[in-house]
Amino acid sequence: MRLNVNGKDHELDVEPEMPLLWVLRDELDITGPKYGCGIAVCGACTVHIDGVPVRACSLPVGQVQGTVTTIEGLGAPGALHVVQRAWIEHQVAQCGYCQSGQIMTAAALLAANPSPSDADIDSAMSANLCRCGTYPRIREAVKAASRLLSGAAT
Repeated sequence: MRLNVNGKDHELDVEPEMPLLWVLRDELDITGPKYGCGIAVCGACTVHIDGVPVRACSLPVGQVQGTVTTIEGLGAPGALHVVQRAWIEHQVAQCGYCQSGQIMTAAALLAANPSPSDADIDSAMSANLCRCGTYPRIREAVKAASRLLSGAAT
């Protein structure tokens, strides 16, 4: 089986039913996506497939069609993505466990809607759970990333 992850092709000898999350973590040693619930509810395992956020814990690798991007491949080589920079600036993370999934969801939101309203942010980000309750900081970081993107575009 072939899988492109973060711009690199990988040849894998795994069962097609194996969840993408286990392929990433156990076969490719990519540990940014986390195991949280195992039933695609919490969002800790969120990755992008061709820019669309998906839950890697419940997606069989045999169903993956497209390029997989994890938190490790989100920014340009050697640089942080604008959302990652905003997360640091706004000190979003407390325990940090859910943050890679949160960041991947926020990046997909901003790619689809570069100027989201508070309601847009809340709707998109409510799909990911944060036990520390950093939702106000998450919203502020998404707004800051949106401003950075609009400033970069002008």
